[in-house]
Amino acid sequence: MKALLDLDIFVRTVESGSLSATARTLDLTPAAASAALKRLEAELQAPLFVRSTRSLRLTSEGERFLAYCRVALDALREGQAALSAERQQIKGTLQIAAPSDLGRNALLGWLDEFRVLHPQIRFRLQLSDRNADLYRQPVDIALRYGEPGESNLIAQPLAPDNRRVLCAAPAYLARRGAPASPTELKGHDCLCFMSGEDVRDRWRFRRGTERLSVRVTASQVANDGDVVRRWALAAQGIACKSRLDIAGDLATGRLLPLCQDWEGEPAPLYLICPDRRLLTPAIGLLRDFIRTRCEALMPSA
Repeated sequence: MKALLDLDIFVRTVESGSLSATARTLDLTPAAASAALKRLEAELQAPLFVRSTRSLRLTSEGERFLAYCRVALDALREGQAALSAERQQIKGTLQIAAPSDLGRNALLGWLDEFRVLHPQIRFRLQLSDRNADLYRQPVDIALRYGEPGESNLIAQPLAPDNRRVLCAAPAYLARRGAPASPTELKGHDCLCFMSGEDVRDRWRFRRGTERLSVRVTASQVANDGDVVRRWALAAQGIACKSRLDIAGDLATGRLLPLCQDWEGEPAPLYLICPDRRLLTPAIGLLRDFIRTRCEALMPSA
């Protein structure tokens, strides 16, 4: 804040009686300090000091301005201190955007747990499988799957090892049988996610150095990840879901993992923020809390 610095230089120069001493205190060159006073005098259209080679004294305009200047500096410093104190407190409202399936089936429970620990935190949660515009929408942070594509955004990993998992309900497998490998998916009903007009019907896998890409037949398609999960739970087909989204279903046996000798595509989860300065202590605590919960859902090595 250049204007604040100019005011500070003026007041310090009055108090010390020396522009050189002020410059040393603020780690400025004498020329920079002198330029600040000249800039201030130009803005005020009034001389603040009468200068000579050996002395410096206030003009009558400078004396009158000094009183207002001190009040303004005190108010600005109080404002800065208040903002700094607020940023260190674990309270307030956090606005979060997250994918629908992760939000409903994992994040909601995590946020409830977090609020037990930090009851002064409130949440505004936006659930959508469309990426929120962090510069235009009222969002502090977003949780997103996939490697960040926008280099100007701050991205911090929450679950870098998360992958997609082939899964189906026991009732579907009893009726249709389980595929022995991903190549047998072509003979099954597959439940696909759609982003815009793009149907995600090409599923990729790896086994050691072997890579496999399978174009599945989409029996049902939805642009909401949680709908795809619900179809799978209703035994309507096979889905390829993020492990984080279906961890509870896998743990209870509502969904069963398939072709386990093959790994699904990576689906790393990141916390995204438009500006590092927005990463408050509260967001840092929430980030670490979610990261711990994600790690607990990952399979043991």
